[in-house]
Amino acid sequence: MSQASATAGASPRVGDDVAVETRARRRRSLLRPILMIGGLVAVAVAAASFWVEGGTYVGSDDSYVEADMLSVSTDVSGIVTEVAVREGETVAKGQVLYRLDPRKFQIALDGAKADLDETALTLRAMQQDYLRMLSEVASAQATLASDQADLARYARLVASGGVPRAQYDDAKFKVEADQARVDALKGVAAVQLAKLNGTPDAPVTALPQYQAAEARVAEAERELDHSVVRAPYSGIVTEVSKLQPGMYLAAGTAAFGLVSDEHFWVTANPKETDLTWVRAGDPATVTVDTYPGRVWHGTVESISPAVGSAFSLLPAENSSGNWVKVVQRIPLRVRLDREPGDPPLRAGMSVEVSIDSGHHRRLSDLW
Repeated sequence: MSQASATAGASPRVGDDVAVETRARRRRSLLRPILMIGGLVAVAVAAASFWVEGGTYVGSDDSYVEADMLSVSTDVSGIVTEVAVREGETVAKGQVLYRLDPRKFQIALDGAKADLDETALTLRAMQQDYLRMLSEVASAQATLASDQADLARYARLVASGGVPRAQYDDAKFKVEADQARVDALKGVAAVQLAKLNGTPDAPVTALPQYQAAEARVAEAERELDHSVVRAPYSGIVTEVSKLQPGMYLAAGTAAFGLVSDEHFWVTANPKETDLTWVRAGDPATVTVDTYPGRVWHGTVESISPAVGSAFSLLPAENSSGNWVKVVQRIPLRVRLDREPGDPPLRAGMSVEVSIDSGHHRRLSDLW
């Protein structure tokens, strides 16, 4: 009796379990398509959002840090007497880098100054000599006037026989000689006046000869000044060991390198198809491979007017008929906004650039 009662009591519980399982199976059968459809919708929404946002940012990993660099040299030749810096030293603008033997430049300067003084003395002497020539001209003109007066008297007396014909002829020849002497003295004075630039009373310093000598002094001073080579801007020197005291350094020969420690920028080479909406002034973010997680901010400073291959030694020639279209890369320059405490940048570091063009795609662009 008790066993039957137990069996009878168990039957409802079994029926309840079956009903619960049936309801759960129905819920799962309804939930599965909802989840599948919802998942597809979520993927579609995410893809659409990515596509829309993808038109805003332009990225390039073909980018490098660049800085002002130069090979330090000077335009005068000489023997190196001192190298004032060491490898990797940070130098300030105007700091002495190396010196050439100044003796030959000082000798040249002293000679040029002596020539300048001699030129001034010569010009003053020429001015005085011109005044002397004017006096000679005046004296010759006075003699000519006296002889002309005598010739006029002889001309009146020769007809009446008061003066011999020979005396008259002598007076006439004397007047002609006086006139020739006056003309010659005037010609010499004119030459001297031309040497004085037509202004005999002008200051000596205003005359061309003096100014030419003064220019030679200035050139000698410049060469002496350039025998001491200074940093044109602050930076870090490199390959200093190439220059040693005692070396003869010809004019224009590179001594060692100087890399700026302040003026850095990034040159990126994005594809031409990515630059549709990029303009100068667009903000950019830069990450340097050497410093993971560190972000620099910057601004697109300029976009090259030509593709990179246009400046190669052997540019592409498409007129042969064997033409294959290749997506070109156009260099652009990003100015970096550096902040205090930023880690040091070095020319040639690999970076990744992301540019915010400000352009947003629309779903209507798909059609």
